Amino acid sequence: MHDESGPATPHGESSRRRKTRERLLEAAYKVFAESGVQAASVEMIAERAGFTRGAFYSNFDTKEELFFVLGEREMQARFEKLQQGIDEILPRISPAEALASSTFENVVTEFLNLQMDDRRWALMQSEFRLHAMRDTAQAAHFLAFENDFRMRLAERLDTALASVGLRFIIAPEDATRLIIDLCESALQESILSGETGQDGENPLLASPYASRTLPALIRALTAPLPVPPDDTTDTPPSGPQAGAQRLLS
Repeated sequence: MHDESGPATPHGESSRRRKTRERLLEAAYKVFAESGVQAASVEMIAERAGFTRGAFYSNFDTKEELFFVLGEREMQARFEKLQQGIDEILPRISPAEALASSTFENVVTEFLNLQMDDRRWALMQSEFRLHAMRDTAQAAHFLAFENDFRMRLAERLDTALASVGLRFIIAPEDATRLIIDLCESALQESILSGETGQDGENPLLASPYASRTLPALIRALTAPLPVPPDDTTDTPPSGPQAGAQRLLS
């Protein structure tokens, strides 16, 4: 059992501290998913990481703080995968193709293939949501965390749609919330039914409900971008010029 709470030299402190935090985060990820946030103790997390309580408290004040750091890490990993899809998949699609239902189905499948296995994260997020519902001190923080995720995701989805000539027909934040709610519902159903696919595969790919409804929902929430006016079109003259033309005609 390691005690990483002691003093460290300035040169080695940042690297060692970073590794310690990463091990604690990985341990907490497993313990939260297995035992739940409420039942998980600091001792359980520290022991799973191979450290003492001192190492935990030299990096995090509470297990709730650790959860939000872990949540930010997981959020960023998913955004990076989403950006990979935007860069690799969307350039192959023309605005004319973007409206076809088959295009929506293929693109959604390709994007889901890029995302990681979300089963453990779904369990942990559900556990913490329940924890926050019971603890008013954590409720506001958790709501802010979820709202921040939705806003950042909405910005990325809005930009991605615009790149293929589409837009949301309602506020991007509201459309994104509907998409997230559907994905979370389908993921929970997939876990409960055991239709989780192969190891490492996104469980949503094994969900008949998600396969049927996610592409249809996104298609229903989108429309072509307005066509900008043609600058070369002749516009009727106005002002003195219009009066001169009327006198000459």
